[in-house]
Amino acid sequence: MRQQRSKIVDEAIHSIHGFAKVFKVIHQNTVLRGQSKSTFENYLRRIALISLHFERMPEDISDDEIKEYLTALALSSKSPSRSSFKHMVYGLRYYFRHIGLNKRAVALPSLKNDTKLPVILNRSELKELFKTPKLLKHRIILTLAYSAGLRSQELIKLKISDIDFERKTIHIRQSKYKKDRIVPLSNYIAQGLKKYLAVEHPDTWLFNGKEPDGKYSSKGLSWVMRETLKKTKIEKKVNLHSLRHSYATHLLEEGVNIVTIKQLLGHATIQTTMIYLHVAQLPHTPPHSPLDTLYP
Repeated sequence: MRQQRSKIVDEAIHSIHGFAKVFKVIHQNTVLRGQSKSTFENYLRRIALISLHFERMPEDISDDEIKEYLTALALSSKSPSRSSFKHMVYGLRYYFRHIGLNKRAVALPSLKNDTKLPVILNRSELKELFKTPKLLKHRIILTLAYSAGLRSQELIKLKISDIDFERKTIHIRQSKYKKDRIVPLSNYIAQGLKKYLAVEHPDTWLFNGKEPDGKYSSKGLSWVMRETLKKTKIEKKVNLHSLRHSYATHLLEEGVNIVTIKQLLGHATIQTTMIYLHVAQLPHTPPHSPLDTLYP
């Protein structure tokens, strides 16, 4: 996917006048703003695609032409979320704002946020999932992801030194939004981690892989989850991130307040965390007057 993406961008750089300059400036902006490499690559790929289609830069493409192009893209998209269409709108909006054409950015189609609720694994399904992998490393990866509500990139970047067995904490460094956070280390996973470290002897990174820097890859993590699910009776459509959703939902059901869960997950706003209120099975308290509980 990375090779395909760079091919398209390289083609635009060599055949579309002005694209090379845009590539350089947008790269600088994404670095200075602390945005991810994937965000930069996605924006550039979308701008390259439409530029190659019309053989000119987006600012030289008329509004009617862009509307026609986006309509065709929306109709041809097979996925319900119309991801290709959405990403093209995001890319164009970013580009027009970048070159000072705010009116053209605003004129692009508005995108409604998906209202799908996260799929949650119940406790029986989690137990089945965690006991299925034959390799200890794979069992630890899945169990740790759930036990601390970790994103895949957070799992990959964990170092051995980030696990504090005495204080029972996990230090997650420079995650999304470039923030650090501390989450509790489960007593149960602590035992498993000690066994894993004694058997596997990883170096620096908690999970060593085949990446140039020695880290495990995100594709590798997805493969572990996907292959494990095939060997279980779980029929829900879930992925590795579903373990994070399950972590948050189960904490909420066990009485942890939503502000604390927001901090544990590393969310930027409470609105993101509020979605778990719609899936958590919370105990029902019948309507009553607070005056009746004021005086026991």
